[in-house]
Amino acid sequence: MNAVLALKAEHSLTTLLTVVSLARSTFFYHQARLDTADKHAALKAEIQRFFHHFAGRYGHRRIHDRLRRTGWVVSKKTVLKLMRALGLRCQIRRKRYTSFKGKIGQIAANRLERDFTTTAPNQKWVTDVTEFRVGERKVYLSTVMDLFDRQIIGHTTGTSPNLVLTNTSLRQALVGLPSDQKPIVHSDQGFQYQHASWRQLLNGRAIQSMSRRGNCLDNAVMESFFGHLKDELYCNTTFLTVEALTTAINAYITWFNTERAHSTLKGLSPVEYRTQALAA
Repeated sequence: MNAVLALKAEHSLTTLLTVVSLARSTFFYHQARLDTADKHAALKAEIQRFFHHFAGRYGHRRIHDRLRRTGWVVSKKTVLKLMRALGLRCQIRRKRYTSFKGKIGQIAANRLERDFTTTAPNQKWVTDVTEFRVGERKVYLSTVMDLFDRQIIGHTTGTSPNLVLTNTSLRQALVGLPSDQKPIVHSDQGFQYQHASWRQLLNGRAIQSMSRRGNCLDNAVMESFFGHLKDELYCNTTFLTVEALTTAINAYITWFNTERAHSTLKGLSPVEYRTQALAA
């Protein structure tokens, strides 16, 4: 079709249609379609605006939610179709870091039991460590999340997955914990969480819980956060220094807590969800 249109000014249309075995009526039908304005032009522009505003971090579901919140009436399938046509997609997740070095199941039972539901803040926290690479160097991130609103309430970065890394993020979380509340704090069986210093921090203030050996689904919400962080920040950007990555991670977590829409939180950010819940 495009070839016929390109050559039509120099050659007979009848000849061109004969060469490509295309009926005259079919040619004029498709020509009319090409001449018709793209009915999705404005929607495509808005999809692109949201996609680039969020630095390529949103897939079609969250783009659809943003469109809906700004007044667009469109299906998720249409948004997905248009994003594919525009070449807008997220990156693939990378291999997870594991810190298991101790004995199996000797420290704490799995008290969370994959029940990630809560009715109020500070009932259940989850924590873990993930790994990044900057050239030949490694960077580690330790985070603590409150399952009530998926808010990151403590996080630390460093170049070693040591006790200081994990204990510091836990201390940050404990600072805001009311004295009359005692959350379950769930982790994997990493050596940091089996250490006496970690258990001492929890003593009297929280209840320790651990995943079963090799069961990442026991801490699925924390794993999901790391996956989103790497998809939305790390995988599509080249960081030249540890400092640049650290700064970007800190900014991402602030954005995640205050702006990123979550489907499990009715399309609100963690801070928005908690504010509304406590005001109700």
